[in-house]
Amino acid sequence: MDPKRLRNFCIIAHIDHGKSTLADRLLEETGTLIGREKKAQFLDKMELEQERGITIKAQTARMKFTARDGVEYTLNLIDTPGHVDFSYEVSRALQACEGAILVVDASQGIEAQTLANAYLALDANLAIVPVANKIDLPAADADRAAQEIEDVIGLEAESVLPISAKTGQGIREVLERIVEVVPPPIGDPEARHTRALIFDAWFDPYMGVAILVRVKEGRLRKGDMALLMADKIEHEIAELDVIDPHPRKVDELAAGEVGIVFCGMKSLAEVHIGDTVTLAKAPAPTALPGFREVKPMVFMGLYPIEADGYAPLKAALEKLRINDSSFRYEPESSAALGFGFRCGFLGFLHGEIIQERLEREYNLSLITTAPTVRYRVVKTDGESFEIESPAALPDPGLLDRVEEPVILATIHTPNEYVGPIMALCQDRRGVQRDMSVHGARVQIRYELPLAEVVNDFHDKIKSLTRGYGSYDYDLIGYQRADLIKLDILVNGDGVDALSLIVHRDKSQTRGAELASKLKEFIPRQQYEVAIQAAIGAKIIARTTVKALRKNVTAKCYGGDITRKRKLLEKQKEGKKRMKRVGSVEIPQEAFLAALRLGDE
Repeated sequence: MDPKRLRNFCIIAHIDHGKSTLADRLLEETGTLIGREKKAQFLDKMELEQERGITIKAQTARMKFTARDGVEYTLNLIDTPGHVDFSYEVSRALQACEGAILVVDASQGIEAQTLANAYLALDANLAIVPVANKIDLPAADADRAAQEIEDVIGLEAESVLPISAKTGQGIREVLERIVEVVPPPIGDPEARHTRALIFDAWFDPYMGVAILVRVKEGRLRKGDMALLMADKIEHEIAELDVIDPHPRKVDELAAGEVGIVFCGMKSLAEVHIGDTVTLAKAPAPTALPGFREVKPMVFMGLYPIEADGYAPLKAALEKLRINDSSFRYEPESSAALGFGFRCGFLGFLHGEIIQERLEREYNLSLITTAPTVRYRVVKTDGESFEIESPAALPDPGLLDRVEEPVILATIHTPNEYVGPIMALCQDRRGVQRDMSVHGARVQIRYELPLAEVVNDFHDKIKSLTRGYGSYDYDLIGYQRADLIKLDILVNGDGVDALSLIVHRDKSQTRGAELASKLKEFIPRQQYEVAIQAAIGAKIIARTTVKALRKNVTAKCYGGDITRKRKLLEKQKEGKKRMKRVGSVEIPQEAFLAALRLGDE
């Protein structure tokens, strides 16, 4: 293939701005899909992606397009996820391209993730083709969206193409612009050293691990010994495929091309997104830049509802880990919930998706504990380590300090909602960095603790701004904070699954909220049940579930008052004994109360 006729590009946008629909239209316009294959969100293979209307895994497709000049070009399309949880996957996909289509909703304008992805594309020196999508909607204003793109990102308003991915209007112009603006790949197919970037991987039940690569220089041929540079693992290349849009076998992949490499690997753990593939016979001296290990940011406990569900849950996690190497899990046990797993996710949405996939695909019923983040703990002897669970926090006497992860949040909102957004950020211990106005929209940047935003921050922004606000974040490091462990005691016994790491200023409020919330779910017993929130040995909040009263004097129809008193004293003694030996069964809803804090 002539590299001058090759174009590699991706589609970037905020979530729900029409990336997958645009990908469908591009495949149709180029004749890549035949009539019976046409369906909405063709590149979104997962049922969950189809149902929620979001892209979770980036997909690729090769298309043939004959431009105005009569030349047939080969276009490699990479559809990227839009949600902030998958931003590392987006950044790797951008490294595999020379150009990007920046999609902006003509009715909503630029949103936070649009801006974040546009900056990632600019940092990667990509040629950007800006488009204003959804011009068929009554509320669409393509000129305003184009002006916003010029004001905020710096691309000329005249270069913005008005399109409708739903109706197909303007799609051919987008393809022509890609051919004109996006440069061909510059790698040399005859280079001495072969280097290919891994930007996705998944597990194929018949072929083993499928590695999606963009060859930067040199060639990969069937039968070559490939070397993965991060872990120095060697494997023979068993098969090479290109996707157009279904996998098709080829004998080699040359510089500039995108394709799938099968090496017969049995585990996704051997493959790292962003790693470099080279040849064992002539290994490249340096890897391609940008590789970093993806670290989970949000941690939740997953427990089966039934006691015999542990083995099926373990088997399901092992299978799911084969297909998604970005989440981690390790066994843990809880006095209240039994045996389960501590799982680490890229973000709250990622955790939600994994839980839903486990329940749907493997028919499991699960309880999820409150999400926590990874804290850095420094002991008095200078030893430092990271913890994900409140149970791992050492004794306060051995503790020097606790550091929490901090993010830089970029929030986009219409002018009239600035006040409520700022109040929300202040309440979440935010520190304002700056604010800028772009027409009718305002961009606010805040430094916020990650622990304050993992649960419901995105939902709060949406509700405060009636759906018009959006936010994106970048992790900027750790900083010291006055954090303490909040324990929940039920009848004097600690419930480890309900422990939280909270800021001291909020401990009183959170403790009182959680105790009163638990009161709603813990059933009444024959004796009083005390629910307490404690910091160490100090009780900071308490509520009581009143005892059920059995009328033991009902059978007394006469006689002296001492008869009744004797029966009541006997009942009192029985309740004391029951309280000593009885145990309170905490229902599953009580464990979800921690998740619902602050909803009302």
